[in-house]
Amino acid sequence: MDRSRTKVTVPTILAAKQEGRPLVMLTAYDATFAMLADSTDVDILLVGDSLGMVVQGHENTLPVTLDEMIYHTRCVSRVTKYAQVILDLPFMSYQESASSAVAAAGRAIKEGRAHGVKLEGGVSVAASIERIVAAGIPVMGHVGLMPQSVHVLGGFKVQGRDDAARVRIMEDALAVERAGAFCLVLEGIPSSLAAEITDAVRIPTIGIGAGIACDGQVLVMHDLLGLDDGFKPRFVKRYAELAAPIRDAFQSYADEVRARAFPTEAQSFGGSPGVSRKPSAATEQGGGSEGYGPNDGDDDA
Repeated sequence: MDRSRTKVTVPTILAAKQEGRPLVMLTAYDATFAMLADSTDVDILLVGDSLGMVVQGHENTLPVTLDEMIYHTRCVSRVTKYAQVILDLPFMSYQESASSAVAAAGRAIKEGRAHGVKLEGGVSVAASIERIVAAGIPVMGHVGLMPQSVHVLGGFKVQGRDDAARVRIMEDALAVERAGAFCLVLEGIPSSLAAEITDAVRIPTIGIGAGIACDGQVLVMHDLLGLDDGFKPRFVKRYAELAAPIRDAFQSYADEVRARAFPTEAQSFGGSPGVSRKPSAATEQGGGSEGYGPNDGDDDA
């Protein structure tokens, strides 16, 4: 990582399109993976409502609540120093009215410590985007395949294959830009349509299943890492295959515990055999002389 790296901001992202610098966005849902992602040159960490599927085990994103999104975003924002953190507003947190959208976005910033919010829709949510932006909150749009509309769409299906659908998605993209969004996710649309939208708008586009012409790309972290070896959508490239080695590690741990091969002396603390004493006040309060660092409490060292 470039140690001269500075915080990614809305102006940074807007400038990337003018400079021809592709943007990199990745999902993150907890502190550990957020730290790992932020130690690389990722521009944006999206706390996606995809957590409903990859973290919570639901079949779609619809059950996720705003409180859950705020919780996970706090985990991510707490440890992120460079990347911009975006909270994905969940289903029914913004659809009811522009006022409810502003309230949800406000909680995302105040409680989740997000730097901005993402919401799905085009013409139908333009007024809400305007209100959120007017409140001083950056908005990332999302058109094309919109997971929160999965029941209307009849499943997770590529959108924009016919002329009428292409026109509708283009109108949605232009509406999002006019409303004041600083960036736009294009999901599950033909590459040719994504290229047309990218040329038509002044704000950066970030694609997922939308081809190479977008101004940037986003993938779900779990998909990129191959954590679910049974999920292989066409638009995902696996940069690692971690399911098998993780499973192997868990099984090795289970085997060693049952064989009484773990823990060994190397993972145990020393002490005087056969000596029993009353715990000190410090020990009773959770303190004591032995710590949990690599060499702490090693009486034989």
